Amino acid sequence: MKKTLLTLLALMALVACKNESKTETIESSVEPVKLDRTSEEEIAYKIAQATGIENWDDVAEVQFTFNVDRGDSHFARSWKWNPKSDDVTMMSEQDTVAYNRKNVDSLAMNADKGFINDSFWLLAPMHLVWDEGTVLTVQDTATAPMSEQKMSKITLTYDGDGGYTPGDAYDFFYDDDYRVKEWIYRRGNVSEYSMVTTWEGYEDYNGIEIASDHKAPEDAVHLYFTDIVVKTEED
Repeated sequence: MKKTLLTLLALMALVACKNESKTETIESSVEPVKLDRTSEEEIAYKIAQATGIENWDDVAEVQFTFNVDRGDSHFARSWKWNPKSDDVTMMSEQDTVAYNRKNVDSLAMNADKGFINDSFWLLAPMHLVWDEGTVLTVQDTATAPMSEQKMSKITLTYDGDGGYTPGDAYDFFYDDDYRVKEWIYRRGNVSEYSMVTTWEGYEDYNGIEIASDHKAPEDAVHLYFTDIVVKTEED
């Protein structure tokens, strides 16, 4: 129990719980009517397309378990989420919490912070398009931090207002197919990174491409998803 708690606290210090505005954005159309996209927005949309954003409107339920291994310590919590109604159920060894993200009270606040974090890891490329209060910048050629391969980079920076951890930044390194391969998380948009991991283990779940495996350098942290289910309205 003590090791699990320490893992959770360490994870919450390293990994961001992003802007609450994503809830409203997820409920809206996956491709807002915007004919004058900037070049940065166009690249962001291509990355989201590679993840299957055009199929998101068909998604009725998402289930997944978020796992973190750090040394001998293991942490896991499971989720069931209806994106259209925003009903969420969190299941862990300690508790089960069911709530609606449109009405988060003090009892559900900690669960919602966990949901923001875990679902962001699950679908981060789509948040390049979904989230409001952000700035996008693109670098055509950059060196990926782990593989040291030449890739392209898009940086997602959140503004300093609202959300659980405002002002954070993410550097997404993507290949010629606009698939994210590595990323850097920078808490508070400082130059030094707070966390860097791979993006691998891609699989198709009813039209949604999910990278289930994220490894930090020297296997210091292994972050991964199991029990992934994406149900559509036809299922």
